[in-house]
Amino acid sequence: MPKSKASKEPKMPKAQNSLKTIGRIIRYLGRYKWMIAVVLVLVMIGEAAGVVNVYLLKPLINDCIVPLIGKENLTAADFAPLGRMTLILIGIYLAGTLATLIYGQMMVKISNGVLNTIRRDLFNSVQDLPVQYFDQRTHGEIMSRFTSDVDTFRDAIVSGITQIVSCTVAVVGMFVMMLILSPLLTLLIVGMLAVMLLILQKIGGKAARYFQKQQAAVGKVNGYIEEMIEGQKVVKVFNHESVVQDEFAALNQDLRDASASANTFASVMMPIMGNLSYVNYALTAVCGSVMVITGSMDLGTIISFLQYTRSFSQPITRISQLFNAFFAALAGAERIFEVIDSKPEEDNGYVELVNVEYAPDGNPVESGKRTGQWAWKHPHHDGTTTYASMNGAVDFENVTFSYDGKKTVLEDVSLYAKPGQKIALVGSTGAGKTTITNLINRFYELQSGKIRYDGINIEKIKKGDLRSALSMVLQDTHLFTGTVRENIRYGRLDATDEEVVAAARLANADSFIRHLPHGYDTMLTADGSNLSQGQRQLLAIARAAVADPPVLILDEATSSIDTRTEALIEKGMDQLMHGRTVFVIAHRLSTVHNADAIMVLENGQIIERGNHDELVAQKGRYYQLYTGQFELS
Repeated sequence: MPKSKASKEPKMPKAQNSLKTIGRIIRYLGRYKWMIAVVLVLVMIGEAAGVVNVYLLKPLINDCIVPLIGKENLTAADFAPLGRMTLILIGIYLAGTLATLIYGQMMVKISNGVLNTIRRDLFNSVQDLPVQYFDQRTHGEIMSRFTSDVDTFRDAIVSGITQIVSCTVAVVGMFVMMLILSPLLTLLIVGMLAVMLLILQKIGGKAARYFQKQQAAVGKVNGYIEEMIEGQKVVKVFNHESVVQDEFAALNQDLRDASASANTFASVMMPIMGNLSYVNYALTAVCGSVMVITGSMDLGTIISFLQYTRSFSQPITRISQLFNAFFAALAGAERIFEVIDSKPEEDNGYVELVNVEYAPDGNPVESGKRTGQWAWKHPHHDGTTTYASMNGAVDFENVTFSYDGKKTVLEDVSLYAKPGQKIALVGSTGAGKTTITNLINRFYELQSGKIRYDGINIEKIKKGDLRSALSMVLQDTHLFTGTVRENIRYGRLDATDEEVVAAARLANADSFIRHLPHGYDTMLTADGSNLSQGQRQLLAIARAAVADPPVLILDEATSSIDTRTEALIEKGMDQLMHGRTVFVIAHRLSTVHNADAIMVLENGQIIERGNHDELVAQKGRYYQLYTGQFELS
């Protein structure tokens, strides 16, 4: 049921160290330090223009306007100082506006560059994660890191950073000017500022916690949506629309509650700060008026100071508005960094797969070009390096394995496959057949025992090189958005067009491909939904064929192909398997009767082994399966 999968999702960690996250964001920004330095200078110019212009109101009023009050017979010369001061104010405002325009454009470039780097780091980290990481999380929950988390992070960078810097510059500049104008009234402002900051700290702390919950809830909702869209046919087949709707409603309600709480605390800050600023303005106006009346302050000073008082609260109000985006971005950044910092798939291998040519004495010699002949390059502790031809021999020795460390899936399994042998694995669902093929690829690590490839412990082989020496055709075929040719070439990216066509012919896919609207250049979308299941499986077989590895793993490779199609491709499959070591997992025993060895598994153990005739003669479990007395489940 969908609900059970959702319950397996790991619990999102709460914010542990916000300062560490902020420091990490700053390191990303540090790659643009010179541009940021210019931005900071421009921000200072832009905000300084506003601060200076407010201060100039004092001489404008005291020196240019007050002397004109009550004066008779005014001439143009009397208004000249006022005109000059007005032009100075206009010039300063224009300089500030130009600086703001330039640094705004630069911040767009910086933010897009940072997001580009973060997306790349995130995507690269996902590629390096072990398969087990994806077993424990839904695809949609991981996708939410690239979508909602990155989006909230982007909004904060584009609008938040420059506003925080500009607000800081404005507050410092205005504070200094207010001290110059009136230290006494400035003390009143500082007292009100302390009250504002205390309220900001209390409300902001609660908002941060709820924004973390909101981002986690977004991930769960996205994961559920992705899963249900992918399984829409299954939902409809079993008439579970109402069940799915109820489960989504519950997840959506959790998101609503978390979002409501987060935005309630975030949005309440703006009106609180705004009203406190009005109170502050009123108190300053009253106190300033008294000082003007008593003669301890002139008119120009109180007007400039009141303007600073009104402007001084605006940056604080703007910062309170930014908390919404800031806390959401911080929560999103923590979730992004959680993936980036997840432990990558370990690879301590040092044996490499290299192209070789054979010398007259029969010894392999490493070649810098593709030769079609391969060998294992094995460096030793004594400084020597040996080369062993890649033949495709696979050997399991007393292998025990568990996915979760609790339930044993394979127990003391030993088997071998000589080069060119076809090994069939049969048994009930959950017996451990697919696990064996996953372990050959080192998708998971063993608890005990050894697996050797050409006599080399696979733990010594670099994982990329090991997987290059294998090819798999899975029961669940995945095709990428692209042409048919590109999907086949995915098995080996340097394959020529001729090799792609040859691989398709080998898999008996060439005929149906040529009947497609654009042949090999036909575009496939939505995982190849414009093809039948059998055709998709044929393309997967062709993809494995073009890779041309010595070891081939067929995990129910023909399960989606009807009997008639299976008969048509049987010859092609035989050609594909010729000369290769092949592991075949199949429920149709007719497809494995010609295997060199058949392993019958039950409960993670090999209970029977031998060829078809030997196992039939034993009249054991395989005989029961073959004669229909016992069915695979």
